Amino acid sequence: MGIISTDIKQKTIQKEISLKGVGLHTGKEVTLTFKPAPVNAGFAFKRIDLEGSPVIEADANYVTNTQRGTCLEKNGVTIQTCEHVLAALVGLDIDNAILEMDNSEPPIMDGSSKFFVEAIEAAGIEEQDAFREEYEVSDVISYMDEETGSEILVMPAKNYQVTTMVDFGTKVLGTQNATLTKLADFKKDISDSRTFSFLHELEALLEHGLIKGGDLNNAIVYVDKELSESTMEKLKKAFNKDAIAVKPNGILDNLTLHYPNEAARHKLLDVIGDLALIGTRIRGKIIANKPGHFVNTQFAKKMSKLIKNERRNNVPKIDLSQTPVMDVMQIMDMLPHRQPFLLLDKVFELSDSHVIGLKNVTMNEEFFKGHFPGAPVMPGVLIIEAMAQTGGILVLSTVPDPENYLTFFMKMDKVKFKQKVVPGDTLIFKCSLITPIRRGICHMQGYAYANGKLCAEAELMAQISKVK
Repeated sequence: MGIISTDIKQKTIQKEISLKGVGLHTGKEVTLTFKPAPVNAGFAFKRIDLEGSPVIEADANYVTNTQRGTCLEKNGVTIQTCEHVLAALVGLDIDNAILEMDNSEPPIMDGSSKFFVEAIEAAGIEEQDAFREEYEVSDVISYMDEETGSEILVMPAKNYQVTTMVDFGTKVLGTQNATLTKLADFKKDISDSRTFSFLHELEALLEHGLIKGGDLNNAIVYVDKELSESTMEKLKKAFNKDAIAVKPNGILDNLTLHYPNEAARHKLLDVIGDLALIGTRIRGKIIANKPGHFVNTQFAKKMSKLIKNERRNNVPKIDLSQTPVMDVMQIMDMLPHRQPFLLLDKVFELSDSHVIGLKNVTMNEEFFKGHFPGAPVMPGVLIIEAMAQTGGILVLSTVPDPENYLTFFMKMDKVKFKQKVVPGDTLIFKCSLITPIRRGICHMQGYAYANGKLCAEAELMAQISKVK
């Protein structure tokens, strides 16, 4: 449970594609360009209208305002109303993309994700040379806004699912539900569901100079109060219409609902877009009761923090009394290392994409003779070497005659040491492939744990070479 490596490849778009329109709240012209991004990049917005083209990652920790959409801010640079664009990317199962804009707010288009979905599909989607990680939910996790009664929770499920329940307590828009049981249905069932507002909200927004880019084609307006002459005139002026009327179903004219529960479907779209800010795919079922951008993004922050902590403390659970997959004699049959430089004692798990190994650190280690002999601490570089030997088992297991190969380091990156390792500690190593093994090159993420805590981590790249 927790963070798992899947056998699903990450995806990005094949080529860049642009859309033009106006921002709903700013009313300003904007060009949005979807661009391919490298593996593990996630989603990021790039403001090319500002000096240095600053980048704002789609990260819940950058959320600053949720009044009329989800707004991000980093170093004083803002992105407004990001949720519809992010929902389109997640809905099409994309992992990595750059979103270039020459203004602060993406175009509202028709108030849904439909046009973004069509653009991304026109650009094409391609698999990348890296596996996707997911957070597998094992317990119910929830967040509740006491003030509004809004609640969002996630519970265990085999895949990502979302259910939204809305209740605005008005006659014109009663209780509605919407459910998405698999992302593959997002385009067909959810993507064209448009944003909506109530007349009383619309009046307040107009008073404050907001929704400058709104018209009656990109927002459903539910009329929850009598439409006065003065309000009618304001609306005609704001939307540049000669006449405005209320339909029998209680919405302003010029729009026909796509679904009777379009409001609940759009709220589901918003949930998917807002939860993209977690930054890690979720394997679980989301249930959102009276969702809104505030509760959505607070839940996203909670999940983001939980996953970050789990990454840091994701100690592999192994039974040390069980018979290992490989003991030290079998390890020596595969690895060319010998004492004092064999730094791996047992292997407990070995698959096509990961390996878990163990080293017992004793006072008899050769390096303790000269490395702080009065206060022995295992050298950090040897922890990384032991991690690399664990990864060596993974790559050598792909050839039928591992005894005829040597493993050489090509690169070490993002190396961090968190805790010291001393005599008596048991080191547990976990190495997982970042990209599939090709031509004997192994690119992996390695973690080392001692006493239930992460003590070192690194990205490692190694290559096996046949002994001549």
